Amino acid sequence: MLSASRVLVAVAARSLADVAEEVTLTQYRTLVVLASRGPQNLAGLADAVGVTPATATRMCDRLVRKDLIRRRTERDDRRQLRVALTVKGRSLVDAVTVRRRQEIGRIMSEIPVEQQAVLVQALGRLASAAGEVPEQDWTTGWDL
Repeated sequence: MLSASRVLVAVAARSLADVAEEVTLTQYRTLVVLASRGPQNLAGLADAVGVTPATATRMCDRLVRKDLIRRRTERDDRRQLRVALTVKGRSLVDAVTVRRRQEIGRIMSEIPVEQQAVLVQALGRLASAAGEVPEQDWTTGWDL
């Protein structure tokens, strides 16, 4: 499991290389949470990313300045803020996802086809156990 996690971290790092000057890994994770789960309040976002609400607030300040997310107040309760991706933020996530899928595709091509289905199912269970939201546009693209 540790070997597999090192491989996945390396894939993630390579796919983020082109945007490393624009966002940190935690900032990118924030963008992914917003892309997969939709607009979030700051407390929910902090929890999903695994940071304190104060850290989430500072991180969102930076992402707003970079025009990657936007803040909006709730109509019913103006004290509640929700953050969502901007078009630029969605484009960044999409670009990194394309690079990541290409890298994963290259790796998967080295695994015999009959073993790919088993691996994809096992990794799906791992993602589910870790609390990842299963969304069709976040799949790896293999119809298994």
